[in-house]
Amino acid sequence: MTHPALDQLKARLQELQSYAGAAAVLRWDQETYMPPRGVEARARQLATLARLMHQRFTEPVVGEWLQQLEEEALPQWDPDGDDARLVRLVRYEYDRAVKVPTEWVTAFARLTTEAREAWKDARALADFSRFQPYLERLVAMVREYAHFFEPFDHIYDPLLERFERGMKTAQVEALFAPLRERQPALLRRILERPQVDDAFLHRYYDPERQLAFVHRMVADIGFDFARGRIDLSTHPFTTSFSVHDVRFTVRYKTDDLSEVLTGALHEMGHALYEQGIDPKFDGLPLAEGASLGVHESQSRFWENIIGRSLAFWKHFLPALRQVFPENLADVTPEAFYKAVNRVQPGFIRVEADEVTYNLHILLRFELEVALLSDDLKVADLPAAWNEKMQAYLGLTPPNDAQGVLQDIHWSQGYFGYFPTYTLGNLISAQLWNAMQTDLGDPYALVEKGDFGPILDWLREKVHRHGAKFEPQELVRRVTGSDIQAEPYLDYLEAKYSQVYGLN
Repeated sequence: MTHPALDQLKARLQELQSYAGAAAVLRWDQETYMPPRGVEARARQLATLARLMHQRFTEPVVGEWLQQLEEEALPQWDPDGDDARLVRLVRYEYDRAVKVPTEWVTAFARLTTEAREAWKDARALADFSRFQPYLERLVAMVREYAHFFEPFDHIYDPLLERFERGMKTAQVEALFAPLRERQPALLRRILERPQVDDAFLHRYYDPERQLAFVHRMVADIGFDFARGRIDLSTHPFTTSFSVHDVRFTVRYKTDDLSEVLTGALHEMGHALYEQGIDPKFDGLPLAEGASLGVHESQSRFWENIIGRSLAFWKHFLPALRQVFPENLADVTPEAFYKAVNRVQPGFIRVEADEVTYNLHILLRFELEVALLSDDLKVADLPAAWNEKMQAYLGLTPPNDAQGVLQDIHWSQGYFGYFPTYTLGNLISAQLWNAMQTDLGDPYALVEKGDFGPILDWLREKVHRHGAKFEPQELVRRVTGSDIQAEPYLDYLEAKYSQVYGLN
Protein backbone atom coordinates (compact mmCIF):
# COMPACT_ATOMS: atom_id res chain seq x y z
CA MET A 1 0.00 0.00 0.00
CA THR A 2 1.43 3.36 -1.01
CA HIS A 3 0.64 6.92 -0.04
CA PRO A 4 1.41 10.17 -1.92
CA ALA A 5 3.36 11.52 1.04
CA LEU A 6 5.44 8.33 1.12
CA ASP A 7 6.32 8.68 -2.56
CA GLN A 8 7.37 12.29 -2.00
CA LEU A 9 9.35 11.39 1.09
CA LYS A 10 11.20 8.55 -0.65
CA ALA A 11 12.05 10.83 -3.59
CA ARG A 12 13.56 13.35 -1.20
CA LEU A 13 15.45 10.67 0.70
CA GLN A 14 16.89 9.22 -2.50
CA GLU A 15 18.04 12.69 -3.50
CA LEU A 16 19.74 13.08 -0.11
CA GLN A 17 21.39 9.67 -0.40
CA SER A 18 22.83 10.76 -3.74
CA TYR A 19 24.38 13.78 -2.05
CA ALA A 20 25.67 11.54 0.73
CA GLY A 21 27.18 9.16 -1.82
CA ALA A 22 28.97 12.02 -3.53
CA ALA A 23 30.34 13.21 -0.17
CA ALA A 24 31.50 9.68 0.62
CA VAL A 25 33.39 9.50 -2.68
CA LEU A 26 35.13 12.78 -1.85
CA ARG A 27 36.08 11.55 1.63
CA TRP A 28 37.30 8.21 0.27
CA ASP A 29 39.42 10.05 -2.29
CA GLN A 30 40.82 12.30 0.43
CA GLU A 31 42.07 9.27 2.35
CA THR A 32 43.45 7.43 -0.68
CA TYR A 33 44.47 9.54 -3.67
CA MET A 34 43.94 13.27 -3.07
CA PRO A 35 47.16 15.32 -3.24
CA PRO A 36 47.97 17.20 -0.02
CA ARG A 37 47.22 20.65 -1.40
CA GLY A 38 43.72 19.64 -2.38
CA VAL A 39 42.44 20.01 1.18
CA GLU A 40 41.15 23.59 0.91
CA ALA A 41 38.95 22.84 -2.08
CA ARG A 42 37.89 19.51 -0.59
CA ALA A 43 36.82 21.24 2.62
CA ARG A 44 34.71 23.68 0.59
CA GLN A 45 33.14 20.87 -1.45
CA LEU A 46 32.23 18.75 1.56
CA ALA A 47 30.91 21.76 3.47
CA THR A 48 28.68 22.63 0.50
CA LEU A 49 27.28 19.11 0.32
CA ALA A 50 26.72 19.01 4.09
CA ARG A 51 24.84 22.31 3.92
CA LEU A 52 22.66 21.18 1.00
CA MET A 53 21.82 17.84 2.65
CA HIS A 54 20.91 19.46 5.95
CA GLN A 55 18.80 22.16 4.32
CA ARG A 56 16.89 19.74 2.11
CA PHE A 57 16.28 17.27 4.93
CA THR A 58 15.10 19.82 7.48
CA GLU A 59 12.66 21.69 5.22
CA PRO A 60 9.21 21.94 6.89
CA VAL A 61 7.63 19.94 4.07
CA VAL A 62 9.53 16.85 5.20
CA GLY A 63 7.93 17.17 8.63
CA GLU A 64 4.54 17.62 6.95
CA TRP A 65 4.97 14.40 4.95
CA LEU A 66 5.95 12.53 8.10
CA GLN A 67 2.93 13.87 9.99
CA GLN A 68 0.58 12.85 7.18
CA LEU A 69 2.01 9.35 7.16
CA GLU A 70 1.84 9.04 10.93
CA GLU A 71 -1.78 10.12 10.99
CA GLU A 72 -3.13 8.45 7.85
CA ALA A 73 -0.90 5.49 6.98
CA LEU A 74 1.01 4.13 9.96
CA PRO A 75 -2.15 2.98 11.82
CA GLN A 76 -3.02 0.83 8.80
CA TRP A 77 0.43 -0.61 8.14
CA ASP A 78 2.20 -3.62 9.61
CA PRO A 79 4.35 -2.00 12.33
CA ASP A 80 7.29 -4.21 11.28
CA GLY A 81 6.81 -3.55 7.57
CA ASP A 82 9.56 -1.82 5.61
CA ASP A 83 7.61 1.40 5.05
CA ALA A 84 6.49 1.69 8.66
CA ARG A 85 10.02 1.18 9.88
CA LEU A 86 11.33 3.69 7.33
CA VAL A 87 8.89 6.37 8.49
CA ARG A 88 9.78 5.84 12.14
CA LEU A 89 13.52 5.95 11.36
CA VAL A 90 13.18 9.14 9.32
CA ARG A 91 11.05 10.73 12.05
CA TYR A 92 13.82 9.97 14.56
CA GLU A 93 16.50 11.44 12.28
CA TYR A 94 14.37 14.44 11.29
CA ASP A 95 13.58 15.38 14.88
CA ARG A 96 17.29 15.34 15.68
CA ALA A 97 18.35 17.18 12.52
CA VAL A 98 15.97 20.14 12.96
CA LYS A 99 17.62 20.90 16.31
CA VAL A 100 20.98 21.52 14.64
CA PRO A 101 21.48 24.79 12.71
CA THR A 102 22.59 24.49 9.11
CA GLU A 103 25.40 26.94 9.83
CA TRP A 104 26.80 24.55 12.44
CA VAL A 105 26.63 21.59 10.03
CA THR A 106 28.44 23.55 7.31
CA ALA A 107 31.15 24.84 9.63
CA PHE A 108 31.67 21.39 11.17
CA ALA A 109 32.08 19.74 7.76
CA ARG A 110 34.72 22.30 6.79
CA LEU A 111 36.54 22.03 10.12
CA THR A 112 36.70 18.23 10.11
CA THR A 113 38.06 18.18 6.57
CA GLU A 114 40.84 20.60 7.52
CA ALA A 115 41.44 18.89 10.87
CA ARG A 116 41.94 15.53 9.20
CA GLU A 117 44.87 16.87 7.21
CA ALA A 118 46.30 18.62 10.27
CA TRP A 119 46.08 15.32 12.17
CA LYS A 120 47.95 13.50 9.39
CA ASP A 121 50.78 16.04 9.55
CA ALA A 122 50.89 16.01 13.35
CA ARG A 123 50.92 12.22 13.46
CA ALA A 124 53.71 12.01 10.89
CA LEU A 125 55.81 14.40 12.99
CA ALA A 126 54.65 13.02 16.37
CA ASP A 127 53.80 16.61 17.34
CA PHE A 128 50.48 17.14 19.14
CA SER A 129 50.87 20.92 19.08
CA ARG A 130 50.17 20.92 15.33
CA PHE A 131 46.78 19.31 15.91
CA GLN A 132 45.88 20.94 19.23
CA PRO A 133 44.24 24.13 17.82
CA TYR A 134 41.99 22.06 15.57
CA LEU A 135 41.07 19.68 18.37
CA GLU A 136 40.21 22.59 20.66
CA ARG A 137 37.80 23.92 18.03
CA LEU A 138 36.37 20.43 17.50
CA VAL A 139 35.74 19.89 21.21
CA ALA A 140 34.05 23.28 21.42
CA MET A 141 31.83 22.45 18.46
CA VAL A 142 30.80 18.98 19.65
CA ARG A 143 30.04 20.42 23.08
CA GLU A 144 27.86 23.02 21.33
CA TYR A 145 26.22 20.20 19.36
CA ALA A 146 25.37 18.34 22.56
CA HIS A 147 23.65 21.39 23.99
CA PHE A 148 21.29 21.47 21.00
CA PHE A 149 19.69 18.39 22.61
CA GLU A 150 19.12 19.68 26.13
CA PRO A 151 17.83 18.45 28.46
CA PHE A 152 19.98 15.32 28.73
CA ASP A 153 21.13 13.04 31.51
CA HIS A 154 24.77 13.48 30.50
CA ILE A 155 26.43 15.80 27.98
CA TYR A 156 27.98 12.72 26.32
CA ASP A 157 24.54 11.20 25.58
CA PRO A 158 23.80 13.19 22.37
CA LEU A 159 27.24 12.32 20.98
CA LEU A 160 26.87 8.63 21.75
CA GLU A 161 23.40 8.75 20.17
CA ARG A 162 24.95 9.79 16.82
CA PHE A 163 26.48 6.33 16.50
CA GLU A 164 24.50 4.06 18.84
CA ARG A 165 20.80 4.83 18.65
CA GLY A 166 19.07 4.49 21.99
CA MET A 167 22.23 4.03 24.06
CA LYS A 168 22.98 6.25 27.07
CA THR A 169 26.24 6.99 28.83
CA ALA A 170 24.97 5.29 32.00
CA GLN A 171 24.27 2.09 30.03
CA VAL A 172 27.77 2.10 28.57
CA GLU A 173 29.22 2.58 32.03
CA ALA A 174 27.23 -0.40 33.31
CA LEU A 175 28.38 -2.61 30.42
CA PHE A 176 31.99 -1.53 30.82
CA ALA A 177 32.12 -2.13 34.60
CA PRO A 178 32.71 -5.92 34.42
CA LEU A 179 35.32 -5.37 31.69
CA ARG A 180 37.33 -3.14 34.04
CA GLU A 181 37.36 -5.95 36.57
CA ARG A 182 37.77 -9.17 34.58
CA GLN A 183 39.98 -8.16 31.65
CA PRO A 184 42.90 -6.80 33.71
CA ALA A 185 42.66 -9.91 35.91
CA LEU A 186 42.85 -12.15 32.83
CA LEU A 187 45.75 -10.11 31.48
CA ARG A 188 47.70 -10.54 34.73
CA ARG A 189 47.23 -14.32 34.59
CA ILE A 190 48.42 -14.45 30.99
CA LEU A 191 51.50 -12.33 31.64
CA GLU A 192 52.56 -14.80 34.32
CA ARG A 193 52.76 -17.56 31.70
CA PRO A 194 55.59 -18.18 29.17
CA GLN A 195 55.15 -15.88 26.20
CA VAL A 196 54.01 -17.13 22.79
CA ASP A 197 56.63 -17.05 20.03
CA ASP A 198 55.55 -14.87 17.11
CA ALA A 199 59.00 -14.09 15.68
CA PHE A 200 58.11 -15.52 12.27
CA LEU A 201 55.43 -12.82 11.84
CA HIS A 202 58.16 -10.18 12.03
CA ARG A 203 60.38 -11.35 9.20
CA TYR A 204 60.41 -9.36 5.95
CA TYR A 205 57.15 -9.71 3.98
CA ASP A 206 56.91 -8.27 0.49
CA PRO A 207 53.99 -5.77 0.34
CA GLU A 208 52.72 -6.80 -3.10
CA ARG A 209 52.49 -10.43 -2.04
CA GLN A 210 50.77 -9.42 1.20
CA LEU A 211 48.10 -7.54 -0.71
CA ALA A 212 47.67 -10.33 -3.26
CA PHE A 213 46.99 -12.82 -0.48
CA VAL A 214 44.53 -10.46 1.21
CA HIS A 215 42.56 -10.13 -2.02
CA ARG A 216 42.36 -13.91 -2.32
CA MET A 217 41.45 -14.42 1.34
CA VAL A 218 38.54 -11.96 1.45
CA ALA A 219 37.21 -13.20 -1.91
CA ASP A 220 37.21 -16.78 -0.61
CA ILE A 221 35.22 -15.68 2.43
CA GLY A 222 32.62 -13.87 0.36
CA PHE A 223 33.62 -10.27 -0.43
CA ASP A 224 32.27 -9.44 -3.90
CA PHE A 225 34.86 -7.58 -5.97
CA ALA A 226 32.24 -6.86 -8.62
CA ARG A 227 30.68 -4.61 -5.97
CA GLY A 228 33.75 -3.43 -4.10
CA ARG A 229 37.49 -2.79 -4.03
CA ILE A 230 40.47 -2.49 -1.65
CA ASP A 231 42.90 0.44 -1.44
CA LEU A 232 45.61 1.70 0.90
CA SER A 233 45.20 4.48 3.47
CA THR A 234 46.89 5.87 6.58
CA HIS A 235 44.08 4.57 8.78
CA PRO A 236 42.03 1.59 7.47
CA PHE A 237 38.32 2.28 6.95
CA THR A 238 35.25 1.09 5.06
CA THR A 239 32.85 3.23 3.06
CA SER A 240 29.78 2.54 0.99
CA PHE A 241 28.41 4.57 -1.90
CA SER A 242 25.58 2.07 -2.40
CA VAL A 243 25.01 -1.62 -1.67
CA HIS A 244 26.69 -2.26 -5.03
CA ASP A 245 29.78 -0.10 -4.38
CA VAL A 246 31.46 -0.90 -1.06
CA ARG A 247 35.13 -0.13 -0.52
CA PHE A 248 37.63 -0.68 2.23
CA THR A 249 41.26 0.15 2.81
CA VAL A 250 44.16 -1.56 4.54
CA ARG A 251 47.70 -0.73 5.55
CA TYR A 252 50.70 -3.00 5.84
CA LYS A 253 54.06 -3.32 7.52
CA THR A 254 56.93 -5.17 5.91
CA ASP A 255 58.00 -6.52 9.31
CA ASP A 256 54.61 -7.46 10.78
CA LEU A 257 52.40 -9.74 8.71
CA SER A 258 49.54 -9.57 11.20
CA GLU A 259 48.93 -5.87 10.44
CA VAL A 260 47.48 -6.48 6.98
CA LEU A 261 45.77 -9.78 7.88
CA THR A 262 43.82 -8.59 10.89
CA GLY A 263 43.15 -5.18 9.36
CA ALA A 264 41.76 -6.70 6.18
CA LEU A 265 39.51 -9.13 8.06
CA HIS A 266 38.25 -6.29 10.25
CA GLU A 267 37.36 -3.99 7.36
CA MET A 268 36.02 -6.92 5.33
CA GLY A 269 33.54 -7.55 8.16
CA HIS A 270 32.21 -4.02 7.74
CA ALA A 271 32.13 -4.40 3.97
CA LEU A 272 30.28 -7.74 4.05
CA TYR A 273 27.61 -6.09 6.18
CA GLU A 274 27.19 -3.27 3.64
CA GLN A 275 27.11 -5.70 0.71
CA GLY A 276 24.54 -7.85 2.53
CA ILE A 277 21.91 -5.17 3.05
CA ASP A 278 18.73 -5.87 1.10
CA PRO A 279 19.09 -4.09 -2.29
CA LYS A 280 15.48 -2.88 -2.07
CA PHE A 281 16.67 -0.44 0.61
CA ASP A 282 19.31 1.09 -1.66
CA GLY A 283 18.99 4.87 -1.78
CA LEU A 284 17.08 5.03 1.51
CA PRO A 285 18.23 5.45 5.13
CA LEU A 286 17.41 1.79 5.75
CA ALA A 287 20.45 0.89 3.62
CA GLU A 288 22.81 1.47 6.54
CA GLY A 289 23.94 -0.56 9.52
CA ALA A 290 21.68 -0.69 12.56
CA SER A 291 24.36 1.18 14.53
CA LEU A 292 28.11 1.49 14.77
CA GLY A 293 28.11 -1.10 17.56
CA VAL A 294 26.32 -3.62 15.35
CA HIS A 295 28.67 -2.71 12.51
CA GLU A 296 31.67 -3.29 14.76
CA SER A 297 30.24 -6.66 15.80
CA GLN A 298 30.69 -7.76 12.21
CA SER A 299 34.26 -6.54 11.90
CA ARG A 300 35.29 -7.95 15.26
CA PHE A 301 33.51 -11.25 14.51
CA TRP A 302 35.50 -11.83 11.32
CA GLU A 303 38.77 -10.41 12.63
CA ASN A 304 38.81 -12.23 15.96
CA ILE A 305 36.28 -15.01 16.44
CA ILE A 306 36.84 -16.38 12.95
CA GLY A 307 40.16 -14.86 11.78
CA ARG A 308 42.13 -15.63 14.94
CA SER A 309 40.80 -19.17 15.28
CA LEU A 310 42.82 -22.35 14.87
CA ALA A 311 40.33 -23.60 12.28
CA PHE A 312 40.89 -20.49 10.14
CA TRP A 313 44.63 -21.01 9.97
CA LYS A 314 44.34 -24.73 9.41
CA HIS A 315 42.52 -23.73 6.25
CA PHE A 316 44.46 -20.63 5.12
CA LEU A 317 48.03 -21.31 6.25
CA PRO A 318 48.85 -23.66 3.34
CA ALA A 319 47.88 -20.93 0.87
CA LEU A 320 49.78 -18.28 2.82
CA ARG A 321 52.82 -20.59 2.97
CA GLN A 322 52.78 -20.81 -0.83
CA VAL A 323 52.97 -17.01 -0.99
CA PHE A 324 55.78 -16.77 1.60
CA PRO A 325 57.56 -20.14 1.59
CA GLU A 326 60.82 -18.57 2.74
CA ASN A 327 59.16 -17.35 5.97
CA LEU A 328 56.53 -19.94 6.78
CA ALA A 329 57.83 -23.31 5.59
CA ASP A 330 58.39 -24.56 9.14
CA VAL A 331 55.33 -22.92 10.77
CA THR A 332 52.41 -25.13 11.85
CA PRO A 333 48.76 -24.01 12.06
CA GLU A 334 48.96 -24.37 15.84
CA ALA A 335 52.01 -22.10 16.00
CA PHE A 336 50.37 -19.55 13.69
CA TYR A 337 47.18 -19.62 15.77
CA LYS A 338 49.10 -18.91 18.95
CA ALA A 339 51.16 -16.19 17.28
CA VAL A 340 48.16 -14.21 16.02
CA ASN A 341 46.66 -14.49 19.52
CA ARG A 342 49.79 -13.36 21.35
CA VAL A 343 48.83 -11.13 24.27
CA GLN A 344 51.20 -8.24 24.84
CA PRO A 345 50.22 -4.78 26.05
CA GLY A 346 51.08 -2.28 23.33
CA PHE A 347 50.65 1.35 22.40
CA ILE A 348 48.49 1.04 19.28
CA ARG A 349 44.78 0.23 19.53
CA VAL A 350 44.35 -1.24 16.04
CA GLU A 351 47.26 -3.63 16.71
CA ALA A 352 45.97 -4.68 20.13
CA ASP A 353 45.14 -8.27 21.00
CA GLU A 354 41.67 -9.23 22.17
CA VAL A 355 42.59 -9.25 25.85
CA THR A 356 43.92 -5.68 25.90
CA TYR A 357 41.77 -4.11 23.17
CA ASN A 358 38.88 -3.03 25.38
CA LEU A 359 41.33 -1.37 27.76
CA HIS A 360 42.29 0.95 24.90
CA ILE A 361 38.61 1.78 24.42
CA LEU A 362 38.01 2.40 28.13
CA LEU A 363 40.87 4.90 28.05
CA ARG A 364 39.41 6.81 25.10
CA PHE A 365 35.86 6.73 26.48
CA GLU A 366 36.99 8.17 29.81
CA LEU A 367 39.04 10.91 28.13
CA GLU A 368 36.15 11.88 25.85
CA VAL A 369 33.76 12.13 28.77
CA ALA A 370 36.28 14.27 30.64
CA LEU A 371 36.79 16.58 27.63
CA LEU A 372 33.07 17.04 27.04
CA SER A 373 32.38 17.54 30.75
CA ASP A 374 35.12 20.22 30.79
CA ASP A 375 37.05 18.23 33.39
CA LEU A 376 40.04 17.98 31.01
CA LYS A 377 41.57 20.61 28.75
CA VAL A 378 42.76 19.69 25.28
CA ALA A 379 46.23 21.02 26.13
CA ASP A 380 46.44 18.47 28.95
CA LEU A 381 45.23 15.56 26.81
CA PRO A 382 48.65 14.01 25.95
CA ALA A 383 49.63 13.81 29.62
CA ALA A 384 46.22 12.42 30.60
CA TRP A 385 46.48 9.86 27.81
CA ASN A 386 49.89 8.71 29.01
CA GLU A 387 48.70 8.45 32.62
CA LYS A 388 45.77 6.22 31.63
CA MET A 389 48.01 4.10 29.39
CA GLN A 390 50.24 3.48 32.37
CA ALA A 391 47.27 2.70 34.62
CA TYR A 392 45.52 0.32 32.20
CA LEU A 393 48.41 -1.22 30.28
CA GLY A 394 51.55 -0.47 32.23
CA LEU A 395 53.05 1.50 29.34
CA THR A 396 53.95 5.11 28.60
CA PRO A 397 53.98 6.03 24.89
CA PRO A 398 57.41 7.24 23.72
CA ASN A 399 55.83 9.95 21.54
CA ASP A 400 52.47 11.44 20.53
CA ALA A 401 52.23 9.40 17.34
CA GLN A 402 52.10 6.21 19.40
CA GLY A 403 49.90 7.89 21.96
CA VAL A 404 47.28 10.57 21.67
CA LEU A 405 47.65 11.05 17.89
CA GLN A 406 47.28 7.45 16.78
CA ASP A 407 43.56 7.52 15.86
CA ILE A 408 41.86 9.53 13.11
CA HIS A 409 38.48 9.68 14.84
CA TRP A 410 38.76 12.96 16.73
CA SER A 411 39.93 14.77 13.60
CA GLN A 412 36.66 13.64 12.00
CA GLY A 413 34.63 14.91 14.93
CA TYR A 414 33.69 11.37 15.92
CA PHE A 415 33.26 11.91 19.65
CA GLY A 416 31.01 9.14 20.97
CA TYR A 417 32.33 6.63 18.42
CA PHE A 418 34.97 4.76 20.44
CA PRO A 419 32.56 2.92 22.80
CA THR A 420 30.97 1.25 19.78
CA TYR A 421 34.12 -0.84 19.26
CA THR A 422 33.69 -2.51 22.63
CA LEU A 423 29.91 -2.77 22.15
CA GLY A 424 30.75 -4.56 18.90
CA ASN A 425 33.00 -6.99 20.76
CA LEU A 426 30.20 -7.79 23.19
CA ILE A 427 27.61 -8.27 20.43
CA SER A 428 29.98 -10.46 18.40
CA ALA A 429 30.17 -13.03 21.21
CA GLN A 430 26.39 -13.09 21.60
CA LEU A 431 26.01 -13.63 17.85
CA TRP A 432 28.63 -16.40 17.98
CA ASN A 433 26.69 -18.22 20.69
CA ALA A 434 23.45 -17.93 18.71
CA MET A 435 25.20 -19.11 15.53
CA GLN A 436 26.51 -22.21 17.29
CA THR A 437 22.98 -23.05 18.39
CA ASP A 438 21.80 -22.90 14.77
CA LEU A 439 24.83 -24.26 12.87
CA GLY A 440 26.44 -26.64 15.34
CA ASP A 441 30.20 -26.16 15.17
CA PRO A 442 30.95 -23.31 12.73
CA TYR A 443 34.69 -23.94 13.15
CA ALA A 444 34.23 -27.26 11.36
CA LEU A 445 32.98 -25.26 8.38
CA VAL A 446 35.84 -22.78 8.67
CA GLU A 447 38.48 -25.51 8.66
CA LYS A 448 37.05 -26.79 5.36
CA GLY A 449 36.95 -23.28 3.91
CA ASP A 450 33.15 -23.42 3.74
CA PHE A 451 32.27 -19.87 4.79
CA GLY A 452 28.93 -19.84 2.97
CA PRO A 453 26.71 -21.06 5.84
CA ILE A 454 28.31 -18.59 8.27
CA LEU A 455 27.92 -15.63 5.93
CA ASP A 456 24.39 -16.71 4.99
CA TRP A 457 23.45 -16.85 8.69
CA LEU A 458 24.76 -13.33 9.25
CA ARG A 459 23.03 -12.09 6.12
CA GLU A 460 19.69 -13.54 7.21
CA LYS A 461 19.89 -12.51 10.86
CA VAL A 462 21.72 -9.17 10.65
CA HIS A 463 22.85 -7.82 7.29
CA ARG A 464 19.72 -7.81 5.18
CA HIS A 465 17.77 -5.73 7.69
CA GLY A 466 20.08 -2.72 7.42
CA ALA A 467 18.81 -0.01 9.79
CA LYS A 468 15.29 -1.40 9.95
CA PHE A 469 15.58 -2.34 13.63
CA GLU A 470 17.10 -0.39 16.50
CA PRO A 471 20.37 -1.98 17.67
CA GLN A 472 19.15 -3.36 21.00
CA GLU A 473 16.02 -4.68 19.29
CA LEU A 474 18.08 -6.40 16.60
CA VAL A 475 20.36 -8.01 19.20
CA ARG A 476 17.31 -9.26 21.12
CA ARG A 477 15.76 -10.68 17.95
CA VAL A 478 18.89 -12.65 17.12
CA THR A 479 20.24 -13.62 20.55
CA GLY A 480 17.26 -13.39 22.88
CA SER A 481 18.79 -10.75 25.16
CA ASP A 482 20.03 -7.16 25.26
CA ILE A 483 23.72 -6.40 24.84
CA GLN A 484 25.66 -8.08 27.64
CA ALA A 485 29.30 -8.18 28.71
CA GLU A 486 29.45 -11.67 30.20
CA PRO A 487 29.31 -13.79 27.00
CA TYR A 488 32.30 -11.92 25.61
CA LEU A 489 34.27 -12.21 28.82
CA ASP A 490 33.50 -15.95 28.98
CA TYR A 491 34.66 -16.33 25.36
CA LEU A 492 37.93 -14.53 26.13
CA GLU A 493 38.69 -16.57 29.23
CA ALA A 494 37.97 -19.89 27.50
CA LYS A 495 40.04 -19.03 24.41
CA TYR A 496 43.08 -17.64 26.18
CA SER A 497 43.07 -20.39 28.77
CA GLN A 498 43.68 -22.68 25.79
CA VAL A 499 46.27 -20.45 24.11
CA TYR A 500 48.29 -19.87 27.29
CA GLY A 501 47.53 -23.02 29.24
CA LEU A 502 45.81 -21.28 32.13
CA ASN A 503 44.32 -23.36 34.91
